[in-house]
Amino acid sequence: MSNDDFYGVSFEAKMQMLMASMTEKQKQENREQVQFMCKGICGKCPSYQGSGETQFAFCMEGKSSKISEKKECLCKQCPIAKMMGLRWGHYCVYGSAIEISKRE
Repeated sequence: MSNDDFYGVSFEAKMQMLMASMTEKQKQENREQVQFMCKGICGKCPSYQGSGETQFAFCMEGKSSKISEKKECLCKQCPIAKMMGLRWGHYCVYGSAIEISKRE
């Protein structure tokens, strides 16, 4: 699949394609890469700052147990959100993209 094809499909389709082709080790490595990439965005987010939260990548991991107040959301600026076609925000409060997608 070309990059254009990948960027042109929904988040749900991307997840199906990626997960079907990954081993458990690859999934863990991917999770670690996403955590690292998200640190720069989540850590600067007004909803995150001052919350006492230390985790990142809420779009993948699910909502925070420490963040309860929605402030300005930086999710749309995240390279993961752009690459994966994530169309929501405030994952730290609402849950992972997969969880949100299932509720629609």
